[in-house]
Amino acid sequence: MLPITAVNDQRLIFFFHVPCCSFLISLNTHTMFLIILGLIAVTVGFAVAKADSPLQKFGKLIRTLGFVVMLIGFLTSCIVQIDAGHVGVQKLFGKIQSRVLQSGLNFVNPMVEVIKMDTKTQNYTMSGIQDEGNKSNDDAIRVLTADGLEVTIDLSVLYRVIPADAPKLISQTGEDYEDKIVRPLTRTRIRDNAVYYEAVALYSTKRDEFQLRIFKTIEDDFKKRGLFLENLLVRNITLPASVKATIEQKINAEQDAQKMQFVLQKEKQEAERKRVEAQGIADYQRIISESLTDRQLQYESIKANLEIAKSPNSKIIIMGKGNTPVILNPGEKN
Repeated sequence: MLPITAVNDQRLIFFFHVPCCSFLISLNTHTMFLIILGLIAVTVGFAVAKADSPLQKFGKLIRTLGFVVMLIGFLTSCIVQIDAGHVGVQKLFGKIQSRVLQSGLNFVNPMVEVIKMDTKTQNYTMSGIQDEGNKSNDDAIRVLTADGLEVTIDLSVLYRVIPADAPKLISQTGEDYEDKIVRPLTRTRIRDNAVYYEAVALYSTKRDEFQLRIFKTIEDDFKKRGLFLENLLVRNITLPASVKATIEQKINAEQDAQKMQFVLQKEKQEAERKRVEAQGIADYQRIISESLTDRQLQYESIKANLEIAKSPNSKIIIMGKGNTPVILNPGEKN
């Protein structure tokens, strides 16, 4: 008798009852379907062979077909397909096997259970924004800094399973390694390292240093457990409202001071321009006053009178006692 005792995750669990022990064998549903179909065919073949009916001659053929179907079922249970980016970990009677199944078709013991593990890059995000991280609610990390302030950190962890260490990871941690290792270890290490930094420094100048520090710490812990840490991304650091307001006031004051320096610099440049302009005018006047003599002025006056005399508007030119001529227009009376 081969009774079905349990169905779990598309795996059928069967017990072969023998006098001394019970063997637990886990086979996939496709394989079990072929085996059961073969058993039915063998049973029907024996029944037909013993029956007194025209179908008795087909009993042997039915039994043969039944055995062939059972054989195909057992053979297919020996072949396991592993998709790209995955590895297979074998478990036989609860014991993890050291041999790792690579992607492709693999021949295995038909009695082993194969656990398929994803070895591609995985992202675990802890964020305070609703439905942004792996947890639907607020999952940001709240830490205390060196100056006693509470800072909220949003973080993303990029990691992957080391293929060769997959059996160790399953045997020591299990398939829920994300909840047992990635999440708690990351949050703990961040809190441990945040106490070495002040809140403002963590927000601005020491952010990269803090990220590198926690990366090195978590990287070693992950590697010991069979995980490879690819990157650690500090996505956002939120300061307390009071500290944030103080920083904004300081930034505004610095911007005002820079604006005032610009205005003062502009005024100094304008004053320098006017000084240079005044100095130029003064130099011009000094040069002119030093170069003009009485003879030079008389010569320039004669040249100007000649030009006036050529003008059609001037009619009479009378020279006075001085050097300045008197010009009378035609309509002007003496």
